[in-house]
Amino acid sequence: MKRILLPTDFSKNAWNAISYALSFFKNEECTFYILHTYTPSFFRVDYMLGGPSFSAIPDAGVEASIKGLEKTLKDIKKQHPNPKHTFETLSAFNILTDEINEAVENKGIDLIVMGTQGATGAKDLFIGTNTIHVLRKVKIPVLAVPAACTYKEIQKLVFATDYWTEYKKEELDPLTRLVKMHKAKLIVLHVLEEMGIWEKQEENKKNLIKYLGDTPHSFDQIKSKHVADAIQEYVKSNQLDLLAMQNRKHFFWERLLTRQNVEAIGFHIKVPFLVLRDTGKSIKQ
Repeated sequence: MKRILLPTDFSKNAWNAISYALSFFKNEECTFYILHTYTPSFFRVDYMLGGPSFSAIPDAGVEASIKGLEKTLKDIKKQHPNPKHTFETLSAFNILTDEINEAVENKGIDLIVMGTQGATGAKDLFIGTNTIHVLRKVKIPVLAVPAACTYKEIQKLVFATDYWTEYKKEELDPLTRLVKMHKAKLIVLHVLEEMGIWEKQEENKKNLIKYLGDTPHSFDQIKSKHVADAIQEYVKSNQLDLLAMQNRKHFFWERLLTRQNVEAIGFHIKVPFLVLRDTGKSIKQ
């Protein structure tokens, strides 16, 4: 049984991500943990002791969190009834990333699904601040769902990689399980920024092929000096349903996280993107 964390700020984008996750795993037995975190709008002494639950003093933030979670759960049961799915709500006075890491450890979470922008997310930003912090700090896969992205069956997805990492099977397993779960086709894409591929890259590619095993896949390569733009155009022109990447400093993903201005990056991905953990040693010439 999968354990999936769904952070929410009760925005339309958060609800869209929740709806996407429920459809994405509609045929799987899952436990979904719906998480909302809150912080006080003004200083209260009792927060120094651990929040209003310790002082028994009422707090509007607590009440709003609980009511919001109750409404979310009610909407889920009304719009996405599924006997394969069970739910648990989590309300916490904490920083979002800290509470997510606690939930991951305490609940054995396998995957986080969240929207790319929150209630105050500006439309001209690629992803919101909360999503960026989560992607940087969590140690499990994250499926980020862009605003207004509605679910459709996953038929083709792309794994964008530069072959500079020493792949690990356990970190690729979420991707291969996803492909098999949806009976989809996986395309491994390499954007060639230089003249050719180094020996180390070829070695890593061979290991990647070994780890993919019987997962239906193919390889493709394109040349471009602008990796993010090339991937964006590839996803669009090939009508792909999902983009997968590994979160590593040397790859284009880190470049996106350090520059929030979409106009400068030119990266408007409109499909969900799965960010996998990457702890493999990277040796780039």
